[in-house]
Amino acid sequence: MDVGIAGVGKMGAAIALRLMEVGHKVTVWNRSADKTKPLAEAGAIVAATPAELAAKSETIITILTDAAAIDAVYAGPSGLLSGVVAGKLFIDMSTVQPATEMALADKVRAKGATFVECPVGGTTGPARQGQLVGLLGAETIDADRAYPLLRQLCRRIDHCGKVGAAASVKLAINLPLMVSWQAFGEAFALCKDTRMSPEQLVNLFTDISATTNAIKARAPMIQAMLASAGGADSAGATFTIDSGLKDLRTMAAEGRARGMNLPLVERAAECFEEAARSGWGPRDGAAVAAYWSNRKK
Repeated sequence: MDVGIAGVGKMGAAIALRLMEVGHKVTVWNRSADKTKPLAEAGAIVAATPAELAAKSETIITILTDAAAIDAVYAGPSGLLSGVVAGKLFIDMSTVQPATEMALADKVRAKGATFVECPVGGTTGPARQGQLVGLLGAETIDADRAYPLLRQLCRRIDHCGKVGAAASVKLAINLPLMVSWQAFGEAFALCKDTRMSPEQLVNLFTDISATTNAIKARAPMIQAMLASAGGADSAGATFTIDSGLKDLRTMAAEGRARGMNLPLVERAAECFEEAARSGWGPRDGAAVAAYWSNRKK
């Protein structure tokens, strides 16, 4: 199948490589063209514009930062919808508010194309192995069309409902993860004056009922950051503090749109924002735990 991917940051690039490995012809586009170079070396075709990508592809996957990026890439002068796209399948994997996905679905369908949303759970490792968790929002007939490709990327696919439902669930599954990093940071801060080494401390916290798969997977990284007074740089970040902050802000905005009070989200966003302002934004989201533990004030 000819598959196009618009937005090849860490996740988009991992998905592109996975799809090439299982035999698809992949065309990529990214606003920062330098991110397409490694994929070109791996065999991907690089499109000059989103419109060119859409023209070359039967199915188009988009993984974009926010609603503004979605609008620019889909509806811009050389956007995905600027040409003839009738009959094509669009799969959006962005983490945005439900209203953004529903508005996008209307635009895509108005051009005679099919639209599904499928934000995914997991990082670049699972993406490369086809082990993501897919959250699908679509009409049943459209979901059936998307399943064959999505099953090559995901170990589990949950059909959450119509378009918009999956966006809600994606924000929901990211919420406890983001809050947990802040909680671990505060817990580590309480232990700062004990005789426990970072290795012993992290080992303990990966063996209690409140542990998470995320902290287990990042245990060596967290140990290294805790051992450094300044929080050692976390090379190889798969989901950054900046990305976590963006998601927390999106959750808060969705809560306000629904008249909900989400105090943990609001406070966690403030904590992530402080870490980002202090220069920690590009580091792995787990670094929030080390930032708070080493925080001076």
